Parts: sequence; structure tokens; C-alpha cells
Amino acid sequence: MIQKIGVAGAGTMGSGIALNAAQSGFKVILFDTQTTGIENAQKMIAKNVAFLESKVKITAQQAAIIHQNIQYTTNINDCIADVIIEAIVENMEVKTNLYQQLAAINSNETILASNTSSLSISSLQKNIATPQRVVGMHFFNPAHVMKLVEVVAGEQTDKTVVTTIYNLCIQLGKQPVICNDAPGFIVNRVARHFYLEAMHMASTTPVSIADIDALMENIGFKMGPFKLMDLIGMDINYAVSQSVYHAFNDNPRFMPSPMQAAKVAAGELGRKTGKGFYDYSLNTPS
Repeated sequence: MIQKIGVAGAGTMGSGIALNAAQSGFKVILFDTQTTGIENAQKMIAKNVAFLESKVKITAQQAAIIHQNIQYTTNINDCIADVIIEAIVENMEVKTNLYQQLAAINSNETILASNTSSLSISSLQKNIATPQRVVGMHFFNPAHVMKLVEVVAGEQTDKTVVTTIYNLCIQLGKQPVICNDAPGFIVNRVARHFYLEAMHMASTTPVSIADIDALMENIGFKMGPFKLMDLIGMDINYAVSQSVYHAFNDNPRFMPSPMQAAKVAAGELGRKTGKGFYDYSLNTPS
């Protein structure tokens, strides 16, 4: 029975996952190596909890319980739980190193779940003790709001682990979808061309970024591709494109866009930097 959830990585995704778990009644340990990361997470979670309270989504008592449910730490030795969800940088070596440390201080029964959006769960398992407890648990941003979670089974993932994580998602108020490990899983494989074709059109035709977004929103999408890339973060979205591209042996149809590469190189990463495809100081296309 899952009672305590660890979240490794206190960025936007990790903070959202921690909030979601705490709001669902779980005890949560939110770990990050950086003190500034923890401080920013505390502020972000406090802001989101205050928003929920202001909208009468939760009571003041419930808000207090959410805060009580979360333990913040920069000491990895505190990160002992029934399930640990990793939400750090999309780098296989860094993730593997983290999991090896977590595996060393937790029991073999602790489930190690990765929030990776595109890296191979099967590859991640290879150098981890008790690899059958490693599974993908891919949330979407903002994690405390978005309902979908991809539950990804690697080659060695035990079926009972998949079932446990599926049921955990239900307890978290999410809509889980089980899939086998494959490049981009489901959403990021399908969504690549939502982004890539939009950038190709914007760079090769007279159609503007704002017009492409407006057209997609007018036919039913909640957010156009450029606004969505800005929300996700250009660096994250571009890294996923690179990962999927290489996973498909550099198939040209998955080739990352030079248009996005230029944004990443310029540090124009979207909302989190104030400028991406849109300039958020002016609220106009940049």
C-alpha cells in the first residue's frame, strides 16, 4: 500500500506532482539538490494552494493539510518512500545516477517512476538494482491540473508495478493510459508534427505564428503549437524532439526545427524566460 511518495526534482513538474500528491492525501518528500530549487518550489506550491483556496476549490483547513503533507529537503537520504517519482533533467546519465543513489537507500520494493517525456524506460532500467520496479509515469504540465498520465512499461517492468502505478494515478485524480516503451511514448510521438509542421509552415510561408495559433485554436485546440511550446519550455520541447529524432535513427520526418534550435541557443525558452515565440513583456509574437 502506497502511503508516502517521494518526488526528486523541485522544478515546475516536480512541484506540480508534489502538490497533486499532497492534495490527494499522501505524505510527500520533495527533494532537490539545490536550496534555491526548494525555495522556489515552496513559493510555487504556496501560490498554487492560495489560488485554489481563493477559487473555493479547497478550504483553509485543506490548504493547511496540503502544506503539512509536504516535506522539503536537499538531503537525498531523506528521500525514502513507497514510490519515488523522478522529475529532473532529460539526461539518461543523470537520471541513472540519481536512481542508483535512490535504490541504495530504499528497499527493493520501492517503485522508481520516471516522469521522462521521451527517454527509454528500458534503457533506464539496465543499470538499476531490481530493474523490474522501474516504470514511466509521465505527467503533463501543469501536473496538478492536467489529467492525463502515461504509464510506461519498460522491457523489464513487472506487471504488478504497472498496475500499482495505474491505481495510484486514479487515487491522484488522473486519467492513466498504459503504453509500452517506445520513442516518444504516445503523446510526444503524435505531437511532434503538431509542432514541427507548424514551425515548417511559419519558416517557409507568409503565414504568421499568431495566425497559425489562432487557426488551431479556432478549430478546437485549447492552445496553438507556438503558445504550447512556450508554455512547455523551448529547451524541454526541443530536447524531446532530438530524443525522438535519434530514437527513429534520424528519420527526416522527425528532424528538429532550426527555428526552435535558434530560440534555444538565444535563451528564449518561452514563458519561463519572458520570451520565446512570443514576447511576454509585450504579449506579442517576438
